[in-house]
Order: sequence, then C-alpha cells, then structure tokens
Amino acid sequence: MTDFLVRHFVKNSEDTDNRIVRTAYGQLSGGVGIALNIILFAVKLLIGFISNSVSVMADAFNNLSDAASSIISFVGARMAGKPADEEHPFGHGRIEYISAFIVAFLVLLVGVSLFKSSVAKIFTPEDMTFSYISVIILLISVLGKLWLSAFNTKLGKRINSQVMLATAADARGDVLATSATILSLLLYSLFSINCDGFIGVIVSVFVLKAGYEIAKDTLQPIIGEAIDPEMYERISEFVRKYEGVVGSHDLIVNNYGPSNSIASIHVELPNTMTLDEAHCLLDKIENDAKRELGILLVTHADPVDLNDKSTNEVRAIVDEVVRAEKDPGISFHDLRLVHGSEGINAVFDLVTPWNYEEDRIRHIIGRIKKSVKEKDSRLNCIITIEHSYGA
Repeated sequence: MTDFLVRHFVKNSEDTDNRIVRTAYGQLSGGVGIALNIILFAVKLLIGFISNSVSVMADAFNNLSDAASSIISFVGARMAGKPADEEHPFGHGRIEYISAFIVAFLVLLVGVSLFKSSVAKIFTPEDMTFSYISVIILLISVLGKLWLSAFNTKLGKRINSQVMLATAADARGDVLATSATILSLLLYSLFSINCDGFIGVIVSVFVLKAGYEIAKDTLQPIIGEAIDPEMYERISEFVRKYEGVVGSHDLIVNNYGPSNSIASIHVELPNTMTLDEAHCLLDKIENDAKRELGILLVTHADPVDLNDKSTNEVRAIVDEVVRAEKDPGISFHDLRLVHGSEGINAVFDLVTPWNYEEDRIRHIIGRIKKSVKEKDSRLNCIITIEHSYGA
C-alpha cells in the first residue's frame, strides 16, 4: 500500500534529496494521516456515546488531535519546501521542525485534558455499555494505527525525516492506548469491573509521553544539536581522501532543515603547497561535497610542516604522551614550534569532551606538560583547549 501511494502521489520519488520531492512526501504523509484520523475520531466518538465510555471518547479525541497534527504537518511540509529567497537565503527547511513542535504542544494539551477528565471519572464512575461492535471497531482502529506507524516509519527513513519518525512513534503510542481501552471494555463485560477512569489515565499518559518525545526530537535541531557521529566521520573521511590532504579537524555543521546543511572544516595541508595549489584543491573538495554529499562545505587551510625534523620529533612526543592518557575523547592538532633563548614552545590545540570539568582538564594539561618535559627538557607546552562539535 505504501509503495502504491508513493507511486501515485510522489513524482520522481527516488530523488529524495530534491526539495520538491521531499515536500510531496510530507504532503502524502500529512494527507493520509488527516483522512485516517478523522475517520477514526468520528467512529470512536459515536461508540463512546453509545457505550458511555470516557476512555473510548478520550481515545477518539486523541485521534482528533492526531488529525490536527497531520494538518499542521501537511501545511508545514508545504512551507518548508519553499525555495530560498532574499530574506531566507538558506531556505525554509526549519519550518518542518517548528510545525512538529506545534504538533507536540497540541498532543501535550490533549494529554493533560484527558488526564483531568479520567481522574474525575475515577472518583465519580458511571455505568458503561458493552457491545461487541465497539470492540471490533476499536480492533480495526488498532490495525489502522499499526499501518499508519509502519507507513510513516518507511517514509521517514526514506527521506530522513525526524518529523515522520516522530509521527510513527505517536501512532505506536495510540496502538497501546486503544488496546488499553479495549481491555477496559472487556473487563467490564466479563467481570463487571469498571476501571474506565484508570484506563483513561493510562491513555493520557501514553498521549503525554508521545507529546514529550516529539517535542524533544524537534527541539534538538532548532536549539543546535551536535552532528551525528556517523555523519561527522563521513564528512571527515570524504575530505581526507584527497591527495595532498594531511588531516582535518574542527568540523562544524549547521542544520537548516533535514536536507539542507552548511558545514565548515579545517583542512591540514603541507606548508610546501603554493597558495594557488591549496585554493584549487579546497575548491574541488567544496564542489565535490556539494554534489556528492549535498552539503555546502566551507574549508579553511591549516599549513603543516612535514619536512622539519624537529617538528616531526616533537609531534611524535606529544602524540605518545596524549595516547598515554588512554582517553579516546582527547586529541591534538595544529602543532607548531616557537624557538626561544630559554627553550622551545610546543604550541598546539587539545580537544577534550564537553562534559569534562575544569579541574579534570587542568590535571590533564598538567600531566601532558610534565610528561613532555620529561621526554625533552627543552620543551614547554602552550596548550589551547577546544571541544569537538560532533556528538
């Protein structure tokens, strides 16, 4: 069914990096969600009135909130797909995150409302009316939500959309919530136990959890999350594969939407390379990154002296000392020597994890300086602390 819908509603569906194609996927996801959730809302609300069940009606309004969420996602996909303009030169991709956050707020609002009504039902329970048709329709609802979850998961993975994956997670929460409602009706029918209010509380907890998860997933890229380690390594390896590149560091990636990223990276080049040669190489890396990775990459050249014997010897000493820390989160780069009358300053940047406290970093610096000094008494380490922008 998913492939059938994609074939009929998404032109050039394989070109998932294309802005227009991504918009079409978003509209398909939103349209299907709107249609299915409105149908489920109407049917469940009718069943809730007939059976006098607050948990069924709570589940119905949960579907209504999902329909509103799908409408927002549908509109958000259209707005996020707008091309770049003078006021927004990096496009409108972040609107997808904003629309998803609005969805999360609506889901949380419904969850709070359902929780209050369910608690009231616990203290003032009302008689329920059981019917097999109610259970059958709710079971159909469960199957529908399972399909919707699989549908959004498949589309979300295909175009790398966190919003669709969050919508899929929300649908899975609905499956559990509706299953709890069915359990409430069965318990009443078989044992005359009215736990409708308690089940309603469980439903509201599922709704609140889904809202929280969506909000968390969509706020991260808006605030500015660290680049995924796999992507960090992919870009770094892409740069290092070019002949003449010694290494790379200080990779920073800014996200302007799921398919629009801008990155900057320091590229280490031999200091024997001419300015023209360096420019041509970096120009090629940037153009290839745009074509092959879909990333606007800005490069910065860092000259490295590979032929100076004393620099290579000191680099080997510092490398040995840093490795002796046995801490994979620590690395160094940009080593240069400054010769003076009283010794040699080994100047370099030391990369440490963000969660290291100042005292811990100070002790690491102290150990490195001491160990380097023990290996060569002429050396004085001048260390600048940096943090990686990768996760």
